[in-house]
Amino acid sequence: MAKLALKGGSREAENLRKIVPPWPIYDGEDERAVVEVVRSRRWCRLYAGSKAEVFEEMFAEYHQAKYGVAVANGTVALELALKTVGVGIGDEVIVPAVTFIATASAVSEVGAIPIFADIDPETAAISAKSIEENITDKTKAVIGVHYAGYPINFDEVLPLIKKYNLFLIEDCAHAHGSEWRGRKVGAIGHMGGFSLQESKSLTAGEGGIVLTNSDELAEKARLIHNIGRVLGKPGYMHYILSSNYRLSEIQAGLLISQMRRLKEQVELKHETGEYLASKLRKIGGVEPLKKDERITKRGYYYFVIRYRSEELQNVSREKFVAALNAEGVPAGVGYGMPLYRQPAFKRENLKGVFPEDWGIPKYENLSLPGAEEYCRREVTLPHQILLGGKESADLIVAAIEKIKENVDELLS
Repeated sequence: MAKLALKGGSREAENLRKIVPPWPIYDGEDERAVVEVVRSRRWCRLYAGSKAEVFEEMFAEYHQAKYGVAVANGTVALELALKTVGVGIGDEVIVPAVTFIATASAVSEVGAIPIFADIDPETAAISAKSIEENITDKTKAVIGVHYAGYPINFDEVLPLIKKYNLFLIEDCAHAHGSEWRGRKVGAIGHMGGFSLQESKSLTAGEGGIVLTNSDELAEKARLIHNIGRVLGKPGYMHYILSSNYRLSEIQAGLLISQMRRLKEQVELKHETGEYLASKLRKIGGVEPLKKDERITKRGYYYFVIRYRSEELQNVSREKFVAALNAEGVPAGVGYGMPLYRQPAFKRENLKGVFPEDWGIPKYENLSLPGAEEYCRREVTLPHQILLGGKESADLIVAAIEKIKENVDELLS
């Protein structure tokens, strides 16, 4: 048997470096798109027919939504959505316990209180049962995160939203192109927010966009995102008090160019992900997220492996990840912990964020079973690794099989 690379052997997946393209991907057309905007001297979207408007229409059309509002980043995309549906001071918003901190910090930034719901440890999606258990008379909205590009269970969540007269905001930072029953995510709920940060499936370094199918919400979001201005009306007429969430024209120009690749990349990543998942299920100890036929497309941000140490002689997840990295597979552990364990949610760090008489949950005392189990097992691969197609998937599988065959080396 070949020695593990961690112990001095050769790297099983060395060729991944050659197969998987560096991220972000760009070419001469992307460079020309940016230069065109720079030379135009129109770097702000304050005119009709702007690059930002063109991008909004392209992205919304791809995601089967009526409207898009481009913003500065994915965090303010969620803030804009929350403000648009009327979430404000003292309201409660239910969020999943496993997600990037922006899902919860966007809530506190609009003066509302994030309430953590548990997740399904087999899918990383927010639990409908836990949502219902956390609804109070202060609950205004739910943010459903399509974690790793895996859509939430709309069949269970949407009836709750209707039953309790709440708003559903989709956090689609991980889910460009993902589909539920043939419909792309982002406007299945009332509004959806996407991130366009450097690591995301579509990127301009920073940026974001909010989608909706509602005429009323779209009009309100546009007003809020543009400092209360209405495009086409006098520039210093402000109809509401608000902030500036606008995306720059330079970023919009780059995004229009980057959109050329998105559909093809989503298709390739979906196919590779399905292939990789089928291979992993045969190995044991490295389960992919649960297969659900209602998910007709996975856009991916992470490919998630649920590591079962008991099937690899109780080798810790950390040692397994280190062994994978040594073999040439760029693995990680996602965000590493349930969000309520972040220092930001310690009582002393919340002083000044919320009034003391609000009765804020004791976040640091939470221990949600689904979130805890999921975070113990989560191993992540970056989405771009799936652009290497079946060849890259086979190298990942070979590396994992090598580790399992030589697991004794990791016990010493």
